[in-house]
Amino acid sequence: MGIVSVRRVYESSPAGTFRILVDRVWPRGLSKEKAGVDLWLKEVGPSTELRKWFGHEAERFEEFARRYRDELEDSEAFQQLKDAIAAHDRVELVYSAHDEEHNQAVVLQRALGAPQR
Repeated sequence: MGIVSVRRVYESSPAGTFRILVDRVWPRGLSKEKAGVDLWLKEVGPSTELRKWFGHEAERFEEFARRYRDELEDSEAFQQLKDAIAAHDRVELVYSAHDEEHNQAVVLQRALGAPQR
């Protein structure tokens, strides 16, 4: 497994980085060209119900992360993510949330147990 990092989708990535969007909803105000996304795995994002419950409230993050990991168990989309990561040396999980510490990409990165940078 290569390096797996996280980045806001609105920011550019170093050349040669495979960008995977892990949001269920396409980021607001961003064209497909400008996003520079190589793969959109919307089904790997948290369920709409969980996403709305979380509401990006930092104090709910630990419980959100636990519930989200439960959703990922036996998830076909999570396996697709693992397969995509295995096929590339450098991958970024991109997301649209403002909070860089409390979002689904961070949970995914930890759940993958991948080398981080």
